[in-house]
Amino acid sequence: MSPIKPWPRLRRGLEYDYRILKVRQDMVADPRTGHEHPRVIIDCPDWVNVIAVTKDDQLVLVRQYRFGTEALTLEVPGGMVEPGEDPGVAAARELEEETGYVPGRVVRLGQVHPNPAIQNNVCHSYLALDCEKVHEGRQDAGEDIAVELHPRARVPQLLQSGVITHSLVVAAFFLEHLHTQAPGTR
Repeated sequence: MSPIKPWPRLRRGLEYDYRILKVRQDMVADPRTGHEHPRVIIDCPDWVNVIAVTKDDQLVLVRQYRFGTEALTLEVPGGMVEPGEDPGVAAARELEEETGYVPGRVVRLGQVHPNPAIQNNVCHSYLALDCEKVHEGRQDAGEDIAVELHPRARVPQLLQSGVITHSLVVAAFFLEHLHTQAPGTR
């Protein structure tokens, strides 16, 4: 059996720009058979998720309405990385914009591909420590966010009970768990 090979793009297809993402359909060639296949690609900017912790070990979480699920969700703060922006800087910026909290320090936890089957972006996860509230937040137009503090020790319960269901947030907490288990961290 031969190793799997990349599928060459034969043609870049028509693109639709929706400001926060672009959708296109490319024509690719199956490297095994040579047959052509259309594939939908979603071009997105990179994202950040921020597990923000106050000096008294409270998580800074946000509750907001999500249009895809038509439901309110409890999540960590986060958002898009601006073009040319360092993801760590974006993490601190998004945290402050959404919640009014500023971190004492920001630690990189890792990154995941949100959905590599159709998306080309990366979601970076950060741990923001010693966070302090400095203002009420500066939400972007179209955002309606409620800030909530939860004891950090409740994370397993929030995940297992289904209070937190956003897959990228769950991945961020997993990366944080791995980070805290590594020797010499915390």
